[in-house]
Amino acid sequence: MQKEVNVMTEKELQRSKSVLPIGTVMRLTELSARQIRYYEEQGLVIPKRTDGNRRMYSLNNIDQLLEIKDYLAEGINMAGIKAIYEQQKKRATERREDNLTDSDVRRILHDEFLNISGFDRGVGTSLHSQRPLD
Repeated sequence: MQKEVNVMTEKELQRSKSVLPIGTVMRLTELSARQIRYYEEQGLVIPKRTDGNRRMYSLNNIDQLLEIKDYLAEGINMAGIKAIYEQQKKRATERREDNLTDSDVRRILHDEFLNISGFDRGVGTSLHSQRPLD
């Protein structure tokens, strides 16, 4: 099993920066300010706020709004969209819980190297003092 790395790539980092005001978001999504604020009230999109309390959106927020717009066009209501997002969130949480830690991966690799090399792992002996199996 391969361990997922939780480090954001440069692309992900740039997409997550909240730099777009609501007017720009309206033009990009063809949604009204009221619609965008409603989706925020429903907890579907959560923009960052400036010190002056202005909403600032990221490219990821734009993707979310366009996805919501598509779901609505497909006839899915707000409760259905919320259920979809809740299920996605649940699956993401389960995947994170199933991931191996670095120490798990190191232990597994160590054991595999020992098996491949034919060395017997004796209790209380270091790898360097072990002898190959006959």
